[in-house]
This record gives sequence, C-alpha cells and structure tokens, in this order.
Amino acid sequence: MTSLDVKRGRTMRIGVLGTGAMAAALGGAWVRAGHQVMVGGRDPGAAAGTAARIGAAGHGGLAEAARYGEAVLLAVPAAAAERLAAELAPDLAGRTVLDCTVPMEPAAGGPALTTAGGPDSVAARIAAAAPEARVAKVFGICHESIWTLPRPSFDGAPLAVPFCVDDAAAATLTTELIGSMGCVPQPCGGLDRAALLEATAVFAIGVWWSGGEARHAFPAPALAPGAVDDE
Repeated sequence: MTSLDVKRGRTMRIGVLGTGAMAAALGGAWVRAGHQVMVGGRDPGAAAGTAARIGAAGHGGLAEAARYGEAVLLAVPAAAAERLAAELAPDLAGRTVLDCTVPMEPAAGGPALTTAGGPDSVAARIAAAAPEARVAKVFGICHESIWTLPRPSFDGAPLAVPFCVDDAAAATLTTELIGSMGCVPQPCGGLDRAALLEATAVFAIGVWWSGGEARHAFPAPALAPGAVDDE
C-alpha cells in the first residue's frame, strides 16, 4: 500500500501521546502518508509546537489525543508508559495502542534493559494497565531519524518494521499503517515476545554508541554461496 493508496482509501485517525523527537518523527511520517494526527501532551505549548512542525490536524491534552484516534502512539519515556496507560485506560479502551518505548538505562557494559525480559516487557505492562486496549509493540527498533525519511529504504529494499501483537484487529491496523509509510510489516508473534524487540533495540543502541553498525551483525544466510537451510 502506498501513501497515495491511503489518501484514496482508508485514512486513519491517530492520537500521539508525547511531544518529543519520536512523537514528531512518527507523527510527521503519518501526516505525509495522508493520515490525520492529533498531538497530545501535558504541556499545551509543547503539543501545539509539535503539531505545527509536523502539520498535524490538531493538538490538545493527553486524554483528548487518546480519544481522537483508532490508533494511539505512546511516545513517552518507558518508565512513564505504564503509569500513563493506567491513567488513560478508559480513553484507550477499544483502541490500538502503539508502544514504541525502549526500556533502557546505562550500565557498566553498555545500555541495559530495565525490565526483567522473558514475558516482562513495557508492552505487557501497558496491556495490563489498560486491559481493554489492543497493544502492539512496534516502531521502537529504529532511531527517530529513520522515521523522518520519506518511504525509508536501504540497499534497495524498503525498511522492514517488526511488531508483536496479540489482537487480530490490532495486527491488521498495524500492518496497514506500516504499509502506508512505504515499509514492510514484519510480524514477530504475540506480546509474549515483545521483550525480544525491546532487548533488540537496546542491543542495537549499544552497538551504535560503540561506533558499530548493528545491521552488519545480521546478514541473511542466503547471502552465503551454497547456503542451505539448517536441518
């Protein structure tokens, strides 16, 4: 699905909770794709400023933005996401909540997860705090600068966007939204696997901070001459 397809057909209403770099980058990408975006924040001036920069349809408070869209982006610090989801649980009911947070803190060996891993993730905590919402873990792997690119592609291939989600309707919406940005949806299982995406983001950030390229660590097996699938 291209951005032109979205403009001719299904246009989504998306509420963005947050006014920082990720909120602006993803919100701006959705505006370019033809969607209607409302920016919500605790600071009215910051919400108005972010909305103006990206050409959003409107701005307001957090609850107002949560009620605005069929999809709602949580673009707040990971440590605040669960508390905000609980605060806005009635407003998020029935909506697809897009969790792009990365639970990370500095450690002696590099960035470290602030969750326990395994079944524990920010996405799972958000789902527990707002049980009537449909939570998808998505958009957290890439640095916010990637989302400022129109139809991001690398080495001739469109960007793949991994996501984890339990709800079928939320999976469909997330797939459509990723496609409208010119990217390729990459389903990675349910929310019980969301911690893997969070850990991958922390790993990649550590590699970038050390001056390396995370993508160089994941070549496709098919690139090796004579490669065969593992038995």
